[in-house]
Amino acid sequence: MSVSVSKRQYKNFGNCIFLDNGIISLGVTVDVGPRIIYFSRNGRENVLFEDIDRRFTEPAGEYGCWVAYGGHRIWCAPEVNPETYYPDNGSVSYSISENKLILTPPVTPFGKEFTIIVEMDDAAPVVKLTHKIKNISEDDAEFAPWSVTSLSDGGVCMIPVNTAKRGYLPNRVMSLWDYSDIYDSRFRMSNSEVRIRQDSFIRKAFKAGFNLEDGFAVYAVKDQIFAKCIPEYKDVCYPDYSCNFEVYTNNLFLECELLGEKRKYASGEEAVISEQWCLLDNSGNAEPSDMMDDIGCRIKELIN
Repeated sequence: MSVSVSKRQYKNFGNCIFLDNGIISLGVTVDVGPRIIYFSRNGRENVLFEDIDRRFTEPAGEYGCWVAYGGHRIWCAPEVNPETYYPDNGSVSYSISENKLILTPPVTPFGKEFTIIVEMDDAAPVVKLTHKIKNISEDDAEFAPWSVTSLSDGGVCMIPVNTAKRGYLPNRVMSLWDYSDIYDSRFRMSNSEVRIRQDSFIRKAFKAGFNLEDGFAVYAVKDQIFAKCIPEYKDVCYPDYSCNFEVYTNNLFLECELLGEKRKYASGEEAVISEQWCLLDNSGNAEPSDMMDDIGCRIKELIN
């Protein structure tokens, strides 16, 4: 197989670049963002959230209003306003080479230049994403790269819990936000995994962060299993009490978020964070129960 590339209008997101390898299809906005706004197995529905009605927005003071649009984006942590919510409503520069798409939006007034590189496997339901944040200011800047994937409603996210034996030392980290209710019906934690459901009837937001050391988390929705495969958890400073993976949900979507090392970056230096996506068949939309080991094996076969 090979990867085909096309440019077309998609819904009300303007011009989008689509990659397709005959198994999966992925679409990225280039009139705004960028956002990876579409991802599915061929013949199935989009697993990413599409904010067609522009319901999820955030004012950013003198800069106007940030619009989520949906899908996948690159940010930098910590979350502050207005920098985090600087509106990325301008057109995106891009280049295409075979199965690789490089996207660069305009630089921000906060001295950051963002880049997303999308590489689709030509024979498997796998995509590699490389995110770069370059400090183009004259001064050092302290931040962490932060990739955010907004997923469609009606699914369940499963996060493996670290089970390594550490003796007298702790092996699990969990961070909760002030609006996160530990009795929230969408949240369930056992000694082996965390499950967080998206529920369109619950408007209140919920967010939790973890030290994800198994290398992947999954979201089951629309007859597919989306796997976000992440780098090794390292002995570095991560944001939010040392969490490298976070989940946020509300009544519209669920987000799987990867965080990189938080440190000072010199002028001209880049922060880089990479991940891989796998999209597995889940005909019948069964909720994986005792299948995490099997899913992990399937993922490793695809990305190794």
